[in-house]
Amino acid sequence: MRTLIVVICILNGWLGHASSLLIPMDKVQKNHLKAYGIAYFALEQDLVVDWLLNYRGGSFLMDYSNQIENECIVRGITFQVISAAQVHAILQTVASPSVNMHLVRMGRAPKIAVYSPRNELITDDTDAVMLVLDYAEIPYDIIYDPEVLEDQLVMYDWLHLHHEDFTGQVHKFNWRQSSLLEQEMQITNAQMLGYASVPEMKSEVVGKIKVFLAGGGYLFAMCSAAETFDLALSAEELDINPFVHDVIFPDLDYSKTLAFHDFMLEMGPSRRYSDINVGGGFDRELGYFTVAEFSAKWDIVPSILTQNHEHVIPEFFGRTTAFNKYTVKPSALILGENSENDNVRYIYGELGNGHWSYYSGHDPERGSFRGRNRAPTDLNLFPNSPGYRLILNNVLFPSTRKKKQKT
Repeated sequence: MRTLIVVICILNGWLGHASSLLIPMDKVQKNHLKAYGIAYFALEQDLVVDWLLNYRGGSFLMDYSNQIENECIVRGITFQVISAAQVHAILQTVASPSVNMHLVRMGRAPKIAVYSPRNELITDDTDAVMLVLDYAEIPYDIIYDPEVLEDQLVMYDWLHLHHEDFTGQVHKFNWRQSSLLEQEMQITNAQMLGYASVPEMKSEVVGKIKVFLAGGGYLFAMCSAAETFDLALSAEELDINPFVHDVIFPDLDYSKTLAFHDFMLEMGPSRRYSDINVGGGFDRELGYFTVAEFSAKWDIVPSILTQNHEHVIPEFFGRTTAFNKYTVKPSALILGENSENDNVRYIYGELGNGHWSYYSGHDPERGSFRGRNRAPTDLNLFPNSPGYRLILNNVLFPSTRKKKQKT
């Protein structure tokens, strides 16, 4: 009954507009990725934007604006200018108890930060989130350890972590020139900031990020960042480097982690971090993972995070390619998995007032990557990527009015 009242109120508001803009997100959309950028742009202009969950692939409905219409044309985004009567019909459909759809009103555009060592010396530009944010024209700031330790996270709503080692094991993945530069920078930063070692610095960084999350922030981690963030939480104030070299298993505290438990560290000289990662080597065959379907009217949060025009998605490699299903905590909600290979690709959870999600793999459109030299993906070739859409669902999530899930 309450949902019906809310929809009627929203309907009455939309009927006051002579026309509105519908951004369809089904297979008729020419550029799904840039469509998220236009929704963000509309929010920046203080326009009313509604996310129509499961309606034509998770479409956006917004106030008509000549500026927005022109931007859609310039950016190559499929859109429709629709009348109040057409809006009425759409909202009636979405509100019907017989369909798995829901309307979520979006608020202000979230302030976004990307945790990355990128600078004038370290120019690795293959981070999937930065690639898609740039392509969708969504603004963000790059921050790193100094900014986190100076408590600058309070300025942001959303934080992304990518292929980072939060345990400080600088001996891993040191075969690339960029990795060697990162290693030198990590050591220099730790010394300049007054830390005895990189693991000591990273431990405090992880603690600051966890406080940001619990206080109401949104944390999105991909690839090895998701794995090593939990490893660092489990080894709080414990340098696991000596244990790894001495092949002695440390006493980890799984109660402090977000997503994983009962995992084992990878000992000795291995480049793997733990048995959380079950992705295997780059020589194995990749399959597909399936994105779960939720009740849009009741499980609103996971429904937002899984909006897509495709629900069977090609797998892709990464430092942490896939998560071991048997290490995922019961409290974490599985959003995407490969049931055939018994691995998990996409999970979600909450901490305090905040939300987090982990997405395994490095780049959703570099599944067949081989070798060490790689160029950044040209998203002009993949404007309808369902794997990248999952990232952008997370980017826009903080702008929605969140309702606690019942799953």
